[in-house]
Amino acid sequence: MTIDHAELSTEQVLKRDIPWETYMTTKLITGTCLQLLRRYDNRSESYRAQLLDDDGPAYVRVFVSILRDIHKEETVEYVLALIDEMLAANPKRARLFHDNSLSGEDTYNPFLRLLCDGNWFAQEKSCKILASIVSARPKSHDGVMANGGASNSKRTSATIDDVLKGLVDWLCVQLKRPSHPSRGIPTAINCLSTLLKEPVVRSSFVQADGVKLLVPLITPASTQQSIQLLYETCLCVWLLSYYEPAIEYLATSRTLPRLIDVVKSSTKEKVVRVVVLTFKNLLSKGTFGAQMVDLGLPQIVLSLKAQAWSDEDLLEALNQLDVGLKDKIKTLSSFDKYKQEVLLGHLDWSPMHKDAVFWRENISNFEENDFQILRVLMTILDTSSDPRALAVACFDLSQFIQHHAAGRIIVTDLKAKERVMKLMNHENAEVTKNALLCIQRLFLGAKYASFLQV
Repeated sequence: MTIDHAELSTEQVLKRDIPWETYMTTKLITGTCLQLLRRYDNRSESYRAQLLDDDGPAYVRVFVSILRDIHKEETVEYVLALIDEMLAANPKRARLFHDNSLSGEDTYNPFLRLLCDGNWFAQEKSCKILASIVSARPKSHDGVMANGGASNSKRTSATIDDVLKGLVDWLCVQLKRPSHPSRGIPTAINCLSTLLKEPVVRSSFVQADGVKLLVPLITPASTQQSIQLLYETCLCVWLLSYYEPAIEYLATSRTLPRLIDVVKSSTKEKVVRVVVLTFKNLLSKGTFGAQMVDLGLPQIVLSLKAQAWSDEDLLEALNQLDVGLKDKIKTLSSFDKYKQEVLLGHLDWSPMHKDAVFWRENISNFEENDFQILRVLMTILDTSSDPRALAVACFDLSQFIQHHAAGRIIVTDLKAKERVMKLMNHENAEVTKNALLCIQRLFLGAKYASFLQV
């Protein structure tokens, strides 16, 4: 595939002259097909619209049969362009593919095949068309495609599952290794933002480990094209925030900090709205509420509320999020807040660190999960380049030594001494001061070092 071929536009393709008569002569299309194509081809949009209103399913049958039976690249691209143009002019025409008169036709398979075998133009158009017609299928109350007979319903349901799985697999491949350098990822995200409304697609996408492929795309945007990609990515995350297995992944990735960076820097109303709605969904799930508080979201929401937005849904969502965050702050105990701060590595001189009452009342909580908090403090000492985090970690270890009956022994067993000693010569005075305090407590014991306070 040359890049020139990949850059074909629908308009360029539709200027081609396709030899329909030759296809009839060689029996690749029927006489009826030829008659319908002659009426439709190279006509004005208004004339075509009337033909589709009068006899839409017949034209769908013609287009699908050509894609099924004819493999000449120029013709396949031409028919895909016709369908794309038809759906772009009126997206509701996707329902024509589900007309009862087409119940015997496999309207999905030609597009699914072209996703794997076609050139980029064919892949891109097939993906867009498939996403449209799959989303437009009639559904019964249980979400399975509505159909006449029970046996037929089962067959169609199996087919739709195969189609959706094939689509999700292709979309994940595009996010990892795009077939087109600039359009592969935007095309995949655009289709996903439509398809993730489907519970079965959410499930397939999570099983395919697709959620992690979205996270790097959540980044502040400036150009029109990148803003649209960011919006559709955030739309995907919002749709996934209704699905529990996806939420579990979002909780253990960098999704939340990235969304907060986006909402802080974005002036595009639709981007801010979809991110705020995502926060609203996640607020009550797991540790998200505590993380949001630690990442400063309450202050960001106040700042957003002060801006002049015209979108009423956004204003309402901001108010609800503001109330929810205030409730979350009330319900978070001081140790919950402390624990989140440590686990996220965002150590700062928040009041609880120097509050003797906090240490006395919560010292036994540090024993949870085999002294998990202390182990994370050690990791911060090993890996952090933030002087504030290093200083606070040293101070907290000294507080633990002072307030826990076996503090010196436990901290020594965790090999804290070597780590803290290295920081005694740190270039930052705050770090060296707190490293010294910690070492003195380790060597002298709490009784002799109680006078040493920062």
